[in-house]
Amino acid sequence: MRLVITGMGAITPLGNSVDEYWDNLVAGKCGINEITRFDTSELPVKVAGEIKDFEPSEHMPKKLTREMDPFMQYGFAAAMQAIDQAGEAAEPDRMGIVVGTALGGINHISETQDVLSKGIRSKVSPRFVPKIIGNEAAAQVAIAKGYRGPSLTVSTACSSGGDAIGTACMLIQAGQADAVVAMGTESALSPIFILGLTSAHALSTNPDPAKASRPFDRDRDGFVIGEGGGALVIETEENAKKRGAKIIAEIAGFSNCTDGYHVTSPHPEGIGAIFCMEKAVENAGIKPEDVDYINTHGTSTPVGDPIETSAIVKVFGDHTSDMYVTSSKGATGHMMAAGGITEAITCIKAIETGIVPPTINLDNLDEKCEKLNYAPNKAVEKQVNVAMSNSFGFGGQNSSVIFKKYE
Repeated sequence: MRLVITGMGAITPLGNSVDEYWDNLVAGKCGINEITRFDTSELPVKVAGEIKDFEPSEHMPKKLTREMDPFMQYGFAAAMQAIDQAGEAAEPDRMGIVVGTALGGINHISETQDVLSKGIRSKVSPRFVPKIIGNEAAAQVAIAKGYRGPSLTVSTACSSGGDAIGTACMLIQAGQADAVVAMGTESALSPIFILGLTSAHALSTNPDPAKASRPFDRDRDGFVIGEGGGALVIETEENAKKRGAKIIAEIAGFSNCTDGYHVTSPHPEGIGAIFCMEKAVENAGIKPEDVDYINTHGTSTPVGDPIETSAIVKVFGDHTSDMYVTSSKGATGHMMAAGGITEAITCIKAIETGIVPPTINLDNLDEKCEKLNYAPNKAVEKQVNVAMSNSFGFGGQNSSVIFKKYE
């Protein structure tokens, strides 16, 4: 059974459509700016990859804008873009949805508790619970479109988006659906989240928004929080051909595993990342040397970046001299679950266009990172037939998805 992509959608700090996101990414633009959503004067971090120029009522009925937290709005908007591109992929009872989100409605929870604690309000809205639960992002899409197929919510930290793709594939392979919308969506910009990550020494404290996220660079000091939504419509090749849909790319393979090592740190030898990439290659029925491009997890953390690059060398060996390895997070920040989908879209667009987007802010490669083809600060032209997207997360979560040019 061959699985293919027929629709894509994206809401990102670089733009609120796939084309806008891709064009700005290739141009080397940065979507990270000073935080505007709340007062950061007492916070150690003041920059993030916020969504800009997003008017919810342009993407959904006004009633829904009051019922959904921003993390749901971003996913909903991305899903509608993907569905519009794909067309009606399956009958309602054969159409599934898988949403990935690491933190759900964390902002709404913290904001509500804050006004209660300060005595500003004494009551909680009846919309509170539906606005914070992760699965409601999928439910709102299903309600809007009348879907009655399987619906699952994946919460595997920063691997949630990649795992949403893998879970969607498994549902189709198991005969539970003919097509599935895979979504990754996140809006975790809140003071409490910033303070928690700062205490864990995970976030960059660089005050310059344009330079704060710098994957693989010797001057990086942590990741930058990003937000957004991404969506793919996945279906069988047979189903897509039967209805005359345009096939964008093929999903060749996927894998998920855990390090079994630590609640936040990756295994120092990258054993989980290595195993995950190897199993994805095996699942795709290809050889390591068939992979032309990897969009890495590449978050700009001092610990994570060298481990991932070392794992790539251990899996791909001498072939790394012929492939490109980049990170999109210098431009978007770390969008967590949303990044797993938008970075998959990056792989698909690289296959479609023959362009590998740059790793921005990579001015001086950290000597601890392997010497790979990172496309520093400038996009490169390269024929890409096979691309891999990596997403690794807290708890030792690992996800790898492989895409192929459809032929």
